Amino acid sequence: MNNHLFKKGSGLIVLILVLGLLFLGCDIAGPKVLDDTIQQLEVKSFEINMEEFEQVKVEDKRDIYNVLVGFTQAPGEAEKNLVRNLGGEVKRTFTIVDAMEINLPGEAISALAGKGVVRYVEPNAEMRALEQDVPWGIDRVFGDESHLFDTWGITRGNGIAVAILDTGIDENHEDLPKLSGGVNTIDDTHWGSDGSGHGTHVAGTVAALDNEVGVVGVGPKIGLYAVKVLSDGGSGSVASVVAGIEWAVGEDIPILNMSLGGSSSSTTLKDACDAAYEAGHLLVASAGNSGNPAGRGDNVGYPAAYESVIAVAASTDNDRRASFSSTGSAVELIAPGSSILSTLPGDNYGTYSGTSMASPHVAGVAGLVKAFDSGLSNADIRQILQDTAEDLGLSSNHQGFGLARADLAVRAAEELKPPATGNIEGIVKDEANAAIEGATVVVEGTDLSTTTNNDGYYQLENVPAGDQDVTASADGYYSETATVTVEEDATFTQDFTLKEVIIEGVVRVESITYTTRGGRLNDRHLDITLLLLDDQNNPVADASVSATVERSEQDEVESWSFQGTTGSDGTVIFTLNNHVSGCYETEVTAVKAEGLEWDGVTPENKHCKE
Repeated sequence: MNNHLFKKGSGLIVLILVLGLLFLGCDIAGPKVLDDTIQQLEVKSFEINMEEFEQVKVEDKRDIYNVLVGFTQAPGEAEKNLVRNLGGEVKRTFTIVDAMEINLPGEAISALAGKGVVRYVEPNAEMRALEQDVPWGIDRVFGDESHLFDTWGITRGNGIAVAILDTGIDENHEDLPKLSGGVNTIDDTHWGSDGSGHGTHVAGTVAALDNEVGVVGVGPKIGLYAVKVLSDGGSGSVASVVAGIEWAVGEDIPILNMSLGGSSSSTTLKDACDAAYEAGHLLVASAGNSGNPAGRGDNVGYPAAYESVIAVAASTDNDRRASFSSTGSAVELIAPGSSILSTLPGDNYGTYSGTSMASPHVAGVAGLVKAFDSGLSNADIRQILQDTAEDLGLSSNHQGFGLARADLAVRAAEELKPPATGNIEGIVKDEANAAIEGATVVVEGTDLSTTTNNDGYYQLENVPAGDQDVTASADGYYSETATVTVEEDATFTQDFTLKEVIIEGVVRVESITYTTRGGRLNDRHLDITLLLLDDQNNPVADASVSATVERSEQDEVESWSFQGTTGSDGTVIFTLNNHVSGCYETEVTAVKAEGLEWDGVTPENKHCKE
């Protein structure tokens, strides 16, 4: 509410009359006379509009108002007495200004305003903390999320810009980001002003700042380019729009919003849109406001009707098609477009309706997706917008694929984004510092592997980010494993020094025996014992043994893989719990023992259970 100031006018002070009364017998009592004079002297009668004071009426006190009164001098006891004599109560006396806060009966306000020492009487108007509005359309495209939206924890649009092909943008608006640039294809003058307000309103829906004032856009960190293709009166031409598209493509702006259109197709405009889309730009446009309440007919305007452009229809806050929203097979998505609050020139805000208001919701969602994964193509983003659109239960000619959803689109992009990767490189050498050619280097748990060149150098590319176990091995050497922390788009160096295997003898699997235990018949569980001996018939301890056990019964075949280490007696036991009927055979696949070489032989073995 505006504060209204009541100033006294000039009036005639009948000083001669007062002096005459004094000489005619009034008691002159020094300062008391001055006080009485201040209280009684009125300069003029005042007409007060009490409606202006209604909002400061003191609760539960009839006709008592909370007001501010300014004086011609610093208020003291005389001024306080003046207020009290009029039935008022002094609440606060200021020192920074010559004023007081008082409670005063309504009928005394005019009398106080007319006193000679009073400069003004005004309502003690309410002051409020500035608050930021979240327009209903912004809230709607984030689904069940509420401000601050969870999706903003993933992306707010950083690093991505949208070109607003419109009437310009107010470059000084308090709630919009600093413009990244622009062009004026109407008259080649500056683009950072908007005599219409249309372009500034559209820009706010895309990227109004999250700054506790005004409103907020779909992506408060999205950059904006002002491409003024329409005059302040809201009109332009095919040539001005095509020139704007051409400029935006030349500036490599990934997303173009066109909240504009015409009823007639143009070959030049179509070719320009097709060329921009072919060059990798995503074009979003308002479907048009030529719809009818029944939703009949094919009346989508141009350029929205072109296949290379996403045509956006307008929805209401109850998820219905706005009656003005154009319909037809070209409609691809629907977004909030009725009574949309957004920015207006001069740090103002206002509510507009139209498919022009719907289109920037979609452009903003596209901006969030592109910001999350800049590697996505325009076709990828378009597919995500279609796949994640919310079905409102309307005809496809009214809603297309459905309502654009920022939350679902960004999460779909998360699922599509390949994992972050980095590279690992290094040298594999022996203990004498000689390069080992042909060594194998693998990332455990993946299909990534490579071999070293004649300098012992290797490189592993596209290794998933995070801690990875990398193993280097070569014939005649013990393998070595190192844990490498891989960071996105970074190359980590990991060298290996392999110890040569010195063969002192041969290890063999001397025997494979089967024993059963448990259950009523003592045959529930099967233990398979492998005994390893060296060529001196000594048990081999600490040998790593890998084996496969296969069960067959008629046409049924089943297998298990085992790995274990021998104990001091040279044995390792593999166990099959609850083993069923059939015949079991064990095949040794690998034996590793320091200083010994496995002879590669698996002794005959078999166990059958009926």
